[in-house]
Amino acid sequence: MPFPSVTPPPRSTYRHGDLRRALLEEGIELARTGGPDAVVLREATRRAGVAPNAAYRHFASREALLHAVRAAALSAVAAAMETELASLPAGLPAADFARASVRAVGSGYLRFAQTEPGLFRTAFARSDVLMQGTPETPTAGPGGLNPFELLGAALDKLVEAGVMPPERRPGAEFLAWSAVHGLAMLVVDGPLGPMIGPQLPQIGQRLLDMVEKGL
Repeated sequence: MPFPSVTPPPRSTYRHGDLRRALLEEGIELARTGGPDAVVLREATRRAGVAPNAAYRHFASREALLHAVRAAALSAVAAAMETELASLPAGLPAADFARASVRAVGSGYLRFAQTEPGLFRTAFARSDVLMQGTPETPTAGPGGLNPFELLGAALDKLVEAGVMPPERRPGAEFLAWSAVHGLAMLVVDGPLGPMIGPQLPQIGQRLLDMVEKGL
């Protein structure tokens, strides 16, 4: 007579490395729904189903967890920008491709801000560390570049294609980033959300027109 099948009970402990990932995933979900202020280590441990003391082997403080969540959010922003870049049609002339690349990184950035406002707030909530990631907490997307580097690469294409004079390239990423990020924050956390929220793609394209002409 065969033995009856038995479903093992859920694990109450984690193998090495699994708990860190579980805490990070819970932290990301907290940020998604509540922004950076919602990322609380004790709440992440409660959701992961472990005692608070178990978390300190992986995240020594709430700030450490927030740093890791922030890096994951930056990586997600980069992935959204890469998705827009990947959608560009093949065979464009160099100048058109360069212009389209700048628009793609800007459009991906704005789209992420609108669809994932909690993670967007979290990605840019800290000013002491910009885009520097670590092997454990990368800020880059699948292509290996973080959001700031993706913008820089797109602007370099403008120079290579002869669209932007080389002498205007230094510092151009700060100008472009400030303009696009300013619009994103005015929609996500400012007075423009109710006014232009549904029209953000169209308004965003006009802003990107202005940025390109200004550069």
